[in-house]
Amino acid sequence: MSNCVPVSCPSCVKGVRKKGKALPIDSAFNVPSPLPRWPPGNGFATGTVDLGGLIVAEVTTFDKLWTTYEGGPDNAGASFFEPVGIPEGFSVLGHYAQPNNRALFGWVLVGKDVSDSSNPVLAQPIDYDLVWSSTSSGVREDSPGNIWAPSPPNGYNAVGLIVTTTPDKPPLEKVRCVRSDLTALAEPSELIWSSNDFNIYELRPELRGDQESGVSVGTFVAQIGTGTTSDIACLMNTKADFCYMPNLDQIQTIIQTYSPKIYIHPKEEFHPSSVNWFFSNGALLYKKGDESNPVPIEPDGLNLPQGGSNDGMYWIDLPTDNTARGRVQKGDIESASAYFHLKPMFGGTYTDLVIWLFYPFNGGSRAKVGIFNICLGKIGEHVGDWEHVTLRVSNFNGMLRKAYFSQHSSGAWVHAPNLEFQDGNKFVGYSSLHGHANYPRPGLVLQGTDFIGIRNDTSKSDKAWDTGKGYTIISGEYLGPDVVMEPPWLNYAREWGPKITYDIANEINRVAKFLPGKLRSSFLKIIKSLPNEVLGEEGPTGPRMKDYWHGDER
Repeated sequence: MSNCVPVSCPSCVKGVRKKGKALPIDSAFNVPSPLPRWPPGNGFATGTVDLGGLIVAEVTTFDKLWTTYEGGPDNAGASFFEPVGIPEGFSVLGHYAQPNNRALFGWVLVGKDVSDSSNPVLAQPIDYDLVWSSTSSGVREDSPGNIWAPSPPNGYNAVGLIVTTTPDKPPLEKVRCVRSDLTALAEPSELIWSSNDFNIYELRPELRGDQESGVSVGTFVAQIGTGTTSDIACLMNTKADFCYMPNLDQIQTIIQTYSPKIYIHPKEEFHPSSVNWFFSNGALLYKKGDESNPVPIEPDGLNLPQGGSNDGMYWIDLPTDNTARGRVQKGDIESASAYFHLKPMFGGTYTDLVIWLFYPFNGGSRAKVGIFNICLGKIGEHVGDWEHVTLRVSNFNGMLRKAYFSQHSSGAWVHAPNLEFQDGNKFVGYSSLHGHANYPRPGLVLQGTDFIGIRNDTSKSDKAWDTGKGYTIISGEYLGPDVVMEPPWLNYAREWGPKITYDIANEINRVAKFLPGKLRSSFLKIIKSLPNEVLGEEGPTGPRMKDYWHGDER
């Protein structure tokens, strides 16, 4: 591992200024409690990252330039900002934007050229192209807004756009372009704002994962109609080391600072447990062709087949004894352990802490059809249920930026200002009744339409799972094999439950026949469009077999 030499970067107060006039600090979001003093080691939380000839720092203080009052998420409009309080020797790479439906909690990277001066990493643009102007757009706004794309010199790429409130082009010295060998392809991600056929998106690396080098700059990209977006790149970490990733002591502090509490629904029958409890209480390993001789699974899964692929040769099931089967289905929340997978993201400038949550059994689904609430019998039932929540933490300062909540076959990122915090900087999540999908707020979410769909009910209760207590770190490859010992069950590639044996079509029709004609056809259409994971046709594979084990969340 190479030595990390951080560049001093003066700490700055998170906030926003209304172009020459300071606003109250509460106009910007901050986590409820001060961040801890991080244990020493490596370059984590030192304020800067060396990408190889380009040192970048994260700036979180802004001047507000332009605000719209409609369009975008929740039709709340968006605001556009210029970073201020730039550390000495650093240059602006682009401006920041975010929707108005959440408190300001932004960041952009600024860069410092430490390369050989004969081939500088940073260069001024040679001109600007007007991407879009709000003039004559009819949008409700506080002033006219103009969005400009820097025109880079040959061998350089722009990594951000610039916003002005006048029709004049920005000064060339306003921003810097980056040498192309330190950039990577980027793509739009979350929608920030839209007006007619004009859209603004967050920008992220096109290739993302623990082996990818693309670095998010925190800037935005514009798109007109369904055509191509403005030609904006992201950065690339060319050093290919893990110098700025947190060490084990720092990881443990991150967990104690942010680990969420998961509320189990008060009517939940099928609780989480530890994997060891599941195995020790009668879980069985079946082999194709020898189904009459299942094998008890040893603690830690020591006798599970290792590696390979999900070829259908093996699967896990509950005990055959009905009493034991019913008891294991219900789980054991007292034994439950959160399983942490640690991985670098965005070229090692962020750390993802993926918290895997295990339930021995997924209960039957319920549907809402108009004014009717319907129990769907066995539909949705399956043995072995893996869910997860992901923390995305900045390696510049240790700040929690987002959390991802898995929801059946998909999920959603939630920005920190929209999380529900309890007990300092720990946030909460809500596990849905029977299905165990995770949500950031309590209530009802329908999977389908607002009129017909699978119910996902969540609520506060006295059954709360603190994932920071009794947790287990199951994988952190960047730390090295001698730091984190992976449990044998992690390398089991087959399914954690048997393929369902009943006829799902008949089960669906049995429920549908009690509905009036139009409701019946709408119900069948929605139900049959749901993925197998929701219908419960077969058990899931384990965490390592998911495509986002090495990649980004969907």
